[in-house]
Amino acid sequence: MLGIMDDMSFLADTSPLFVGRTEQLRRLGEHALRARTEASGTMIIGGDAGVGKTRLVAEFTATRPVGTVFAGGCLELGVDGLAYAPFTAVLRQVLRERGREAFEAAAPGGTGEFARLLPELGALPQGGQEARGLLFEQVLRLFQAAAGDDGVTVVLEDLHWADGATRDLLVYLARNLDLPGVQIIATYRADDLHRTHPLRRLLPELERLPEMTRLTLAPLTRDQVAEQVRAITGHPLPAARLDDLYQRSDGIPLFVEALAAGTGGTDSDTDVPDHFRELLLGSLHRLDENAVAVLRVASVGAVSDVIEHATLARAAELPEPDLDRALHALVDANLLRVSGTGYRFRHALLREAVHDGLLPGPHARLHLRFAQLIDEYPDAVPADRRAAEQAHHFQAAHDLPQALQAAWWAAVRAGEVLARSEELAMLERVLGLWERVPDAGERTGGRTRSEVLAAGAVAALDTGRPRRAWEMCDEGLAGLPGEPGTEDDHALAVRATLLRCRGQARSTCVDEGAVDDLAEALRLHPPHMPGFGLMLSILARETMFRPRGQTRLGASAVDLAERAHRVAEETGDRMAAAAALVTRGSVLMSRGEMARGRAIVERSIELSREIGDPLMEARGVGNISHYLRELGRHQESLELLDGALADHRRRGPASVHSSFHLQNSAEAHFELGHLDTARAIVDGALDRSPSPVHRVFLLVPWTRAALAQGDLAAARSGAAHGDMAGARSGITRLDRMHALSVERLDQAQQAATAWLDLLLAEGDVAGAHEYALTALRRLELADSPGYGWALLEVAARCERLRRSSSGPDGVADGGVADGEDSLRGRIMDCLASMPVYGPVQSVQRTTVRVHLAEGVAAPAEVYAAWAEAVAGWERTPLVLSLAGARLRAAEAAAAVGDRSAVREWVGQVHAAAAEHGAVPLRRAAEDLARRTSVPLEDGGGACAAPAVPAGLTARELEVLRLLSGGGTNAQIAAELFISPKTASVHVSNILAKLRVANRAAAGARARELGLA
Repeated sequence: MLGIMDDMSFLADTSPLFVGRTEQLRRLGEHALRARTEASGTMIIGGDAGVGKTRLVAEFTATRPVGTVFAGGCLELGVDGLAYAPFTAVLRQVLRERGREAFEAAAPGGTGEFARLLPELGALPQGGQEARGLLFEQVLRLFQAAAGDDGVTVVLEDLHWADGATRDLLVYLARNLDLPGVQIIATYRADDLHRTHPLRRLLPELERLPEMTRLTLAPLTRDQVAEQVRAITGHPLPAARLDDLYQRSDGIPLFVEALAAGTGGTDSDTDVPDHFRELLLGSLHRLDENAVAVLRVASVGAVSDVIEHATLARAAELPEPDLDRALHALVDANLLRVSGTGYRFRHALLREAVHDGLLPGPHARLHLRFAQLIDEYPDAVPADRRAAEQAHHFQAAHDLPQALQAAWWAAVRAGEVLARSEELAMLERVLGLWERVPDAGERTGGRTRSEVLAAGAVAALDTGRPRRAWEMCDEGLAGLPGEPGTEDDHALAVRATLLRCRGQARSTCVDEGAVDDLAEALRLHPPHMPGFGLMLSILARETMFRPRGQTRLGASAVDLAERAHRVAEETGDRMAAAAALVTRGSVLMSRGEMARGRAIVERSIELSREIGDPLMEARGVGNISHYLRELGRHQESLELLDGALADHRRRGPASVHSSFHLQNSAEAHFELGHLDTARAIVDGALDRSPSPVHRVFLLVPWTRAALAQGDLAAARSGAAHGDMAGARSGITRLDRMHALSVERLDQAQQAATAWLDLLLAEGDVAGAHEYALTALRRLELADSPGYGWALLEVAARCERLRRSSSGPDGVADGGVADGEDSLRGRIMDCLASMPVYGPVQSVQRTTVRVHLAEGVAAPAEVYAAWAEAVAGWERTPLVLSLAGARLRAAEAAAAVGDRSAVREWVGQVHAAAAEHGAVPLRRAAEDLARRTSVPLEDGGGACAAPAVPAGLTARELEVLRLLSGGGTNAQIAAELFISPKTASVHVSNILAKLRVANRAAAGARARELGLA
């Protein structure tokens, strides 16, 4: 049996030879070279605890040039609210080695948002949630600038402990570090990723990025274990003992080292503990009492990986000579290692084993001691970590009053660095302890429970949890002691904030009471109280697409934005002023006042550039380009977008506004008929894994372009690029009804339009008709006419197709008769109420009307209406919409016998469809040409005449196809725009030429010939 040496120093030896990782080191080196010379990249290294991730990274980074490696680790309490822990450590190292100038270069005009993470750089900057994007962009610029000629390697250890803010920043950098120079290496424990762990959901998304590489460390093989043992002990083990060691260690290098050193090469028959925790702690039994006590103290205090000597000495409370002897023993036994001016455990597993072995009494006492030390010696812990570490220690010590107080200040700190998920987690902890702490209000700076709930609601909204925000607002409002009108200004401001947050949450959840809450918030909030300007700006943005809610709010979105701008100027808040200007100008543009609105938005863009806010600048540019496209000024829109995207690439793009710019660009190209380009733009954007909201915006033009190309399978699955599973990422990712309940009205309109396109392409006219009726019942199209008219046009097409398949009573199978609440009635209501801005919306209105006229008005009237629609589309650059109108106009011309018009329009449709790759449209043109006996030109300009068997003419071939489908003479005549008598003559000729006795036999013969 394997034995343990008498001195129990089996942890003292680390293999001097780095075994079994030659291939992994090579891959890291190649990755670093690519990152430095081609494009920055991220490598994520996973593996079980003890498998050698840290050793691998240490061996690799030792090969990098001096001053090019920056490292930080996630803390085990990261999930409890310590935001950006590894990045803060990295930035602090950059500050030490590169100086303040590096940060000033990344944030012109000062140190920008970096002070949120490094308080030593100065006071916290102003700015709301959008400042988080600016912080991320400045970190990106800092890393790219720090890369220089040699490049930099940024190491982030223990990603399994990462907080939400750290994960968000890592994802942002992985997506947007597109210039060469930066290599990011992140490690995580694979065995710590439980089923619901957020990293488990994130890793597959990261793997789709082209700049992302994943490396999994497997245990060592038996031969590699033998090599490692030989390096540690100086001689090989006998085969039987090697087999036993390999089986016990599972090839995990940490445990191989422990077991191999324990054998000492002897034949000792002392049993080795089966549980590795016992193995790790075995050496403690041979240490003296002081050394064991110091190690236990260190296990409590090393939450940030390293525990400073001064802090350890204060917590251990030993005489200095005794402490020195204990530390020497621990370092000699390789249990602790010196790290700068402090110590770290040789391995995180060892620290966990020591900490988990503490009895309840010492566990609580030591955690309480460390919490108190932070108060006694605040400079011993960086300011950004104090509150979160105290919250961790007090909670572990079961000191509930202190835990509540520390959690509150940890929430405040998380809010300052815009880590909303961590802020919400800390506030939830405060609320959970509130009833158990009598003086909770005093410990939160005099706040009431309702105020804490209001802060939590804001954080919940910012983290995309509107239902939780709604719940917190309800609870906060129920807990307010007074009634509106009897409260002081402070209480009124709290009530107004809760109402405003609930209104935003209900708006996101598409609840009818949203505007009522927003209106009440506006009515109650004292204008002189802090937060009034912010509330005005939020309400202005919330009501941009809600003109019907103006009476309840008492002001339009323009009025609210103007008031918000005045308040921002009075308070000197330039960021708020820029936000108010872009909202005000955008509302005006959305209502047809393009010149006036654009001028106001351009003022916002100019101000955003002055204050260094690229996110607000991008919002302004994106909105201008959007409304230019809605007016049919597509080329101007694309020039603006192309310039903005080029600027983003130069400066390091922010993923949010890049996604919206790319969506706008894809929409413009789709409408111009550039179907391949539209899909390629979206493919590139999806490669960077945008948020779910942006994904929907992007996939709508992608899906519609795929349908226009006849790529029904791709459109149905939504497999927008590469190996992305459609069920997870495509338009089918949205339930049909959920598509009508997404956060933004314009997004819901786009999703509904794409769904209708898809249903019609699948031939499900009844389903499309039903869905269109649901959409028009639930969505106020007039609130966003640009997308509203597009949806109404498809809905009118559904109504036309439903009517064409109806019986004599005008009701399709499963359909409803015309009436106030029918689809036709809803469309007519929208026609009466929808505003029209610009030539595109004008011709869309004409097109909706003519769809409704088909099957109701006389053929000559329908022909004239379609001719008018064609003329309207010819005044726009929407080539495929024009082609679709020409196709319908050609059918109408055929119905009245205008063959010259049919020939001209069908030829134009066929040519346009062929040029732009619109396969279904081209086939529809060819089908109409066959049915009307109009020849189409091939690529050389000659008339292409289809070859037919049995001497059948082209017209007889069309009749035979319809006949084989069971068509009567009357139905054949209607389909081919001929009289029933002429159809009868054709049928007789077909029977004679095919030498068959009846219609049924003719149909069978047609199927034999492959004609039906």
